[in-house]
Amino acid sequence: EVYRARDTILGRDVAIKVLPEAFARDAERMARFEREAKVLASLNHPNIASIYGVEISDNSRALIMELVEGPTLAERIAAGPIPIDDALRIAKQICDGLEYAHEHSVVHRDLKPANVKVTSDDVVKILDFGLAKAIEGDAWSMDIGNSPTLTHMATQAGVLLGTASYMSPEQAKAKPVDRRADIWAFGCVLYEMLTGKMAFHGETTSDTLAAVIRAEPDWSLLPKDTPSRIRVLLQRCLQKDVKQRLRDVGEARITINEVISGAPAAAGKPEPSASGALEAMSPRAAAPVSAPLWRRALPWAIGAIAGASIAGMLVWKLAVPAPAPIKLVRFEVAVPAKTALAVSNAFALSPDGRQLAFVGIGSDGVQRVWIRALDSFDARPLPGTESTIAAELLFWSPDSRRIAFTAHGKLEAIDLASGATQTLYDSPEAGAVAGGSWNRDGVIIFSEGGRIMRVPASGGAASPLTSANSSMEDIFPFFLPDGIHFIYLRASTSKPGDNGIYVGSVGAQPGKQDSKRLLATGADALYAPSSDPNVGQLLYLTGDGTLMAQPFDARRLKLTGDAVPVAQQVGTFSSVYALFSASANGVLAYRSGIGGLAQLTWFDGQGKALSTAGNVDLYEQPALSPDGSKTVVALADTQSESSALWLFDFSRKTSTRFTFGSAEVEYPIWSPDGQRVIFASNPNGEQDLYQKAANGASGEELLLKSNEPKFPTDVSRDGRLLLYTATNSKTHYDIWVLPLQGDRKPFLFLRTISNEVDGHFSPDGRWVAYGSDESGLYEIYVRPFSPDPTAENVSGAGAKWQVSEGGGREPRWSADGTKLYYLTSDWKLMEVDVTTSPTFQAGTPKLLFQAPPQPSPTTGDYTIDGKKFLFLAPQQQTGHVPFDVVLNWQAALRQQQ
Repeated sequence: EVYRARDTILGRDVAIKVLPEAFARDAERMARFEREAKVLASLNHPNIASIYGVEISDNSRALIMELVEGPTLAERIAAGPIPIDDALRIAKQICDGLEYAHEHSVVHRDLKPANVKVTSDDVVKILDFGLAKAIEGDAWSMDIGNSPTLTHMATQAGVLLGTASYMSPEQAKAKPVDRRADIWAFGCVLYEMLTGKMAFHGETTSDTLAAVIRAEPDWSLLPKDTPSRIRVLLQRCLQKDVKQRLRDVGEARITINEVISGAPAAAGKPEPSASGALEAMSPRAAAPVSAPLWRRALPWAIGAIAGASIAGMLVWKLAVPAPAPIKLVRFEVAVPAKTALAVSNAFALSPDGRQLAFVGIGSDGVQRVWIRALDSFDARPLPGTESTIAAELLFWSPDSRRIAFTAHGKLEAIDLASGATQTLYDSPEAGAVAGGSWNRDGVIIFSEGGRIMRVPASGGAASPLTSANSSMEDIFPFFLPDGIHFIYLRASTSKPGDNGIYVGSVGAQPGKQDSKRLLATGADALYAPSSDPNVGQLLYLTGDGTLMAQPFDARRLKLTGDAVPVAQQVGTFSSVYALFSASANGVLAYRSGIGGLAQLTWFDGQGKALSTAGNVDLYEQPALSPDGSKTVVALADTQSESSALWLFDFSRKTSTRFTFGSAEVEYPIWSPDGQRVIFASNPNGEQDLYQKAANGASGEELLLKSNEPKFPTDVSRDGRLLLYTATNSKTHYDIWVLPLQGDRKPFLFLRTISNEVDGHFSPDGRWVAYGSDESGLYEIYVRPFSPDPTAENVSGAGAKWQVSEGGGREPRWSADGTKLYYLTSDWKLMEVDVTTSPTFQAGTPKLLFQAPPQPSPTTGDYTIDGKKFLFLAPQQQTGHVPFDVVLNWQAALRQQQ
């Protein structure tokens, strides 16, 4: 039973498919319903109606599905045959949807015109995968009596079973079926579109099934101008012997594409004539007609003369054999046993396509670079690449002999032959490098602090290629073949509409790069060479996880053709790092799943995991309530590239969405009384400051709007003052104070030429702990605080104390103000004894435990009492998902472009 309904939360119309009550009482059907809902949810394709969720209420089960407007194909056919050109365009989209489902091990088993809709934009949507089964699932046999489309009336004489006309012969005989049953049904649908008549029908269900098993369609009903290749395709789809039937619906798609585009038949396969095609489909060839002797002898004479010529041609052909067609090869590379990929899922193919490098965590818990030769079964870790930082880059030298990676806060390279490592660049930010590339002229480019930087491959000082900008990041650069130009991803926090792939040059001055955008996308891209030295493929990811390839002229820096899909359900890390890599010689590797997954986890003071909360998801920045009973956490949405806040109640074990809309909402903090949550959001472009009642009883209230991005960090214990970090084009990050009462006019607390971030009030309100990179490395400092706006510390002069040693970030006070906690760059949790009266004093930092790597630089609140600590524990769910490797992937691409 299907209903139209309104989703009032997301503001959209949906279709609700409810399992009838009689089925709901059947435990086997209920289990099957839920199992098949999961199968349908795994399909994500523009020609397949999407499933949004499953609703469970008492004994009722319902699928919440995409509402597809427009008539069904059955309704269109009821008005008469569909013109050939329109029918082929529809058939091609049906093939696309079925091919995707088959590649993901799903068979529809109930394809018919009533289960196909055509929208007003001529987009085909295949509906109702309710009979779908995973090909690789448990062994089963099809029982006609279990078809959901079969009602109790179907057993009555004279009532036609709706799906019988489209059942394959093996279905009609109740035998096991596979994807070729869908190919049969597709043939029936295409025949019906062209003729307006069912390929098989009868007065009763039994008559219809008998026609399916024994009869032939009436081929004379096909329009006279039906292309002969389509006639042959129909005959191959409707072969009753499943072994003789077309084996792959992708072949049908290729044939239809060729007919639509007017492409000639493949070489060596002459275009069949219409009469020849009909004769081939006829159950019996017509009897030969006698002809005069001279007329019968003439072809033999001509054949003898031509034979001599052909023989000579054959000798030449045999002497110069034709090259074998390039074949596409797919296989999987498993992650080694007892090994998980690092949080970022970083990996890269060598330029020669022979080796795969990835960042893995072994059984000893240490993160290293691993390498796996594609002609070997074993992967091995590379000594000297150990690090506890989740690397977001891994790239090769152009000769495939060295690998660049991040470790120990440095950009390093390892020589595979000697095992020697070399420091290429040493910087406080090197541990957070986002992408890099290496050209043949010995130049390396990478992203640091939101800028594209260059450094010699021999190591040394780095210089910027793009300018720092507080409202955007330039990340994931990739060299083009000339070694001068490169592409990179620009991600803007203030203007998401500017996100996309841009072109830069190593010869341009900072701030003077070509700002031309190639395409709009939210994830990184790379260039793959082809047989044409000037035109290769730009590979990039769409929001739904589809890997696309688009011809790109690397000489003119211009896209030159249409994009076509290469792979589906390709994963990402933090929604911007796409999990795919391509070599220079036609090898492609990618992974499904999403990197950056984590779970809220409580730890004790020794680092022992105590308990978890919520599901595994893309969480960031958890903020503990003052009593520690709740947390608000930012949850990323990979489809919309935005995030919302969710509220977790630890005692009730519940989670509820706290903010709504399409804006990016992040950096939550609590008011001291636990009544409000303050956060940053960008509904109007820039990140502004908002607050909302913690019980959700009121809407979002704007606290501060200004022209620069900003985010809150702490509220004084009396609830009167808010500390926040704001950006400045000259001084970068500064710390400001916003009065939460009165005129709410902000005033500056600390501004220097260095970055000051993450300010936190001491419990008595007299001190502020913060992070600064004034020494070249982020350290934790404490300064006295005055609520007097005239006491702003513009120059940074005045009393201050350094608390951390060897780097630190994320300072947090204990509730009684006697301790300060902070994290090192490699995620060690440190504790410092402090006194705040009559003056400030700090003891020696001591290690508590190794905290798990966090998915974002700003961790959020992680303790209230110093006894329990809340962190996001990375989940290596994708660790056991293999790498998908495709050899000669552009061979298949040429068939689509």
